Amino acid sequence: MARNLDIALLRAFDAIVAAGGITAAARLLNLTQAAVSLQLKRLEESLGCRLVERGRAGIRLSPQGERLIGQARLLLRQNDEVWAAMKTPRFTGEVRLGMPSDLVRPFGTPVLRRFDRAWPQVRVTIVCDTSGRLLEQLERRGIDLAIVVQSDAAHGETLRIEPLSWVGARNGTAHRREPLPLSTGDESCPHRPVALKALAAAGRDWRFVCEVASFEAICAPVEADIAISPMLPSTMPETLDVLNEADGLPALSDFIIALHLPRAGASEVALELARHIRDLHRA
Repeated sequence: MARNLDIALLRAFDAIVAAGGITAAARLLNLTQAAVSLQLKRLEESLGCRLVERGRAGIRLSPQGERLIGQARLLLRQNDEVWAAMKTPRFTGEVRLGMPSDLVRPFGTPVLRRFDRAWPQVRVTIVCDTSGRLLEQLERRGIDLAIVVQSDAAHGETLRIEPLSWVGARNGTAHRREPLPLSTGDESCPHRPVALKALAAAGRDWRFVCEVASFEAICAPVEADIAISPMLPSTMPETLDVLNEADGLPALSDFIIALHLPRAGASEVALELARHIRDLHRA
């Protein structure tokens, strides 16, 4: 005949082990010491074995307790996941996520995969544009949230910081040309003024080969070794290499990849997508 374990008893046992004693576990569980002692006793009686040994130095797990603690924690985690899933609102509808085209592959793909597994009834629409224009769309409620690139942490929620780098074709020679051929975004690209200012300070002459908002178009002349480009390392295609001062190029500053939500009234599904984005970056 099937028998059922009492989750409350397992939680008390886990707290005792984690806290190192019944008194400390009682504080964790917001229960009296007597109540926690009773729960441990009931669990031991139901399993027919002693789980902890009491001594002058405190408690220690018995061999049976050692066997149980890992399985108990697994059951508690699964219980909490089921409870959270059943209590979480059932999201449906659409959420519009804005990001520059160079962030779609390294950041958009894992977010979309993770979020779709959790909420298959939600349709996520990716809106690609430059960071500045995406923030304008967010202000007008044209999108629900955005991941953008910016030069400071004055606004938005920092997800990660990366050094802006010069990149060129693998074993390429474009960086040796004069004037220096550049492939960048248009005038709204946050990388462009930083790169041009650094070149001017280094006294390096340059010319544009490409200046468009499309990341694929920016990469094409770089991969063809007829231009170089300022990029973040996480967005750099595998066919390109990072260039540095040894290649005769000036150092560039750090950039921030930031998460932005509306100043007020973000939808519940947008907040849930933002949570997934944060969890991925913490991982």
